[in-house]
Amino acid sequence: MIRLVRNWAAVGLLSLPVLASCVGEVTPAAPPVQTAADTAEPLVTPLPSRSPHPPGDLVPYSVRSGDTLDALAARFGSSVDAIRAANPGLAEAMTTLEPGVELRIPAYLLPLIGTPFEIIPDSELVNGPSAVGFGTRVEMLAQPGFLSGMSDYAYRLERPAWEVVEAISQNYSINSRLLFALLEYQSQALTDPFPNETQTSYPMGYHSAGYRGLFRQLLWAAERLNDGYYGWRSGELREFETADGMIYRPDPWQNAGTVAVQMLFAGLYPASELEQVLGPEGFYAGYVELWGDPFDRAMDLMPANLHQPEIGLPFVPNRIWDFTGGPHFSWGTSLPMGALDFGPPSTQGGCIQSEEWVAAPAGGVITRSAEAIVVLDLDGDADERTGWTLFFFHMEGRDRIAVGTQVQLGDQLGHPSCEGGRATGTHFHLARRYNGEWLPAGGPIPFVLDEWVAAAGSEAYQGTLTKGSKVVTACTCSTSQNRILYELPAP
Repeated sequence: MIRLVRNWAAVGLLSLPVLASCVGEVTPAAPPVQTAADTAEPLVTPLPSRSPHPPGDLVPYSVRSGDTLDALAARFGSSVDAIRAANPGLAEAMTTLEPGVELRIPAYLLPLIGTPFEIIPDSELVNGPSAVGFGTRVEMLAQPGFLSGMSDYAYRLERPAWEVVEAISQNYSINSRLLFALLEYQSQALTDPFPNETQTSYPMGYHSAGYRGLFRQLLWAAERLNDGYYGWRSGELREFETADGMIYRPDPWQNAGTVAVQMLFAGLYPASELEQVLGPEGFYAGYVELWGDPFDRAMDLMPANLHQPEIGLPFVPNRIWDFTGGPHFSWGTSLPMGALDFGPPSTQGGCIQSEEWVAAPAGGVITRSAEAIVVLDLDGDADERTGWTLFFFHMEGRDRIAVGTQVQLGDQLGHPSCEGGRATGTHFHLARRYNGEWLPAGGPIPFVLDEWVAAAGSEAYQGTLTKGSKVVTACTCSTSQNRILYELPAP
């Protein structure tokens, strides 16, 4: 598929100074329906136009995989009730909407939105099913650029460049194909064998002394990509700043993968240059040159009305644990707020060795067990990029379960600890992914453990778990208010 544009100049990228953001009376409208006459040049795909319309008018929208009513309401300045009223056929209880369904959305849009050009599908951002078969090491070493000869200190170990990329890809769940394409676009890391110091020090193009070197450059990029992707997914993200302090508002019809890439480049380029980077002859063209058209590998990551499978508590039965952290960052300090923390009760605070066991809350196979991480694959195909997986962190090296082990509900996985990152006390961190995509713990598909339903608080690490009339509140303490006793039902 060739993604060229006839009317690019008519659409443009529009931005405002930060202090000048306001709501206008006239706002952009939905894309018109194309006719055969509009597509006389079959190899050219024109961008949809956004004509002015009165606030509150119904605009057409084709549901994308992973869309929720809450997120659509936020993007279009509408409400869930208003969308439901305009679409009476919608089911009452839905988590994710059915891809391809045509909706009419009452839109109250801010003026001056960004380009409707799509750069990548969601499935090419997430380290999910489309990444299966892509070998990070093999692909990098096949290229003549300077990246293949680099190494860097990452996650407390000196690693070759391919392993640094793979570690970021696995831990943030970002497709390594995208990370390579970004490095190539910014510094020719895959094709230039004779770099200068700037290329090797700042290969992602983010010139900050605190982010010098491959690992820190990739950290910056991964955090920004995930904030963009999951912020758009949830509706929390409506706009962001360019490198010169201008406001960029993504097109409300845009997909999350493209918004993530837009947000990353907005942190690197001024508004005057961003239009070229985000257009069909910018980063997209570089990606195509490396890996072909990303939309040829597009797939839906989220089915309609996705629900979590039954999962128990991650403890040995008849033991008490403390609920120490409500919904917070799944990895690093970027969205989504997908993780919960649990600690063994103790009269002594801080990082102490614990004899308590973290247990499998469901059956499956262990696909990763290293560097304080254990990944449990619930669908049993031994690939954490597909289906449901559970991600455990701060798992002590002592007694930690081996990769490839088949487990059943209640089997011992290892001990909680402070290993693997910053921690103020012994605990473990638990998050979920589906097809490589992190899921918010308190979102439309809440984290449920033995019927304990997670809800987010007003800030990271706050929140509750509720089971019937019982409620426990997250706290970095050990009191009756945050304790859970895992009781098995009587036979």
